[in-house]
Amino acid sequence: MKIAFVGKGGSGKTTLSSLFIRHLTANEAPVVAVDADINQHLGAALGLTDEEAAALPALGAHLPLIKDYLRGSNPRIASADAMIKTTPPGEGSRLLRVNEDNPVYDACARTVRLDDGEIRLMATGPFTESDLGVACYHSKVGAVELCLNHLVDGPDEYVVVDMTAGSDSFASGMFTRFDMTFLVAEPTRKGVSVYRQYKEYARDFGVSLKVVGNKVQGEDDLDFLRQEVGDDLLVTLGHSNWVRAMEKGRPPRFELLEADNRCALQILQDAAEDSYENRNWERYTRQMVHFHLRNAESWGNAKTGVDLASQVDPAFILSEESAVPQPG
Repeated sequence: MKIAFVGKGGSGKTTLSSLFIRHLTANEAPVVAVDADINQHLGAALGLTDEEAAALPALGAHLPLIKDYLRGSNPRIASADAMIKTTPPGEGSRLLRVNEDNPVYDACARTVRLDDGEIRLMATGPFTESDLGVACYHSKVGAVELCLNHLVDGPDEYVVVDMTAGSDSFASGMFTRFDMTFLVAEPTRKGVSVYRQYKEYARDFGVSLKVVGNKVQGEDDLDFLRQEVGDDLLVTLGHSNWVRAMEKGRPPRFELLEADNRCALQILQDAAEDSYENRNWERYTRQMVHFHLRNAESWGNAKTGVDLASQVDPAFILSEESAVPQPG
């Protein structure tokens, strides 16, 4: 399953992402974790030192390699230079799988050892001074979107993406790339404001959305969230001494996380697994094509000098059946 964590800055979405990843690993699920947030804190939340987190390869810096590999022998894509972040796969494209080795993972992913196993971690890369005035952050997450467009995952595999904060998540079609989106909300007016924005987009595109209440301290906080988000409220988490120790860089073993919070994480996993029953590869592919054509018309054709609509393979539907091994 492809899972996104979204929410306003400071809501705790990165912390919740890291806890969910640890929980999945404890349950022996294969995980690819992606830090797509401008602040790039997921590595540290998963236990990396500042030096280790800074040394993570940036997906954006390897975009030529990613494009060249994913293009494969697709006759509709003349060159890697003709690919943009929304270019969909077609016959001949190479697809990514969670539990495999490939040149994209070799260049862009690093293995992170957790208490109960290992995950692959990829990072968009930080927004640096050299980007100021010449690039926007949304161009950096294009590498993530391109990988998700070409990634096929099964029911017992997880891709967990810590998305950029707030409504910036809507800047591309990437918000439609997930089986389940967990919106982390504090029990405040600002905390639920992103929820209202996301709910509108989710309704228009059939996105499965559940709210995770964070920093909930009592019945009054719980009542507030229930009134504001209704049935979309899936579960809440309260104060955690384990998280406080983690934020100080001294986390205990994950098995010592408070029982209530462990139960909350299992509820998240159950919701994610239930979402698999509603997976619709045809709709997923159709939405991918929709955003590609929109980007092609608005800027892609002019940038590449190519009619990008011709990249769409009308007979191709991304699915687990389309993910057959390919040479190279």
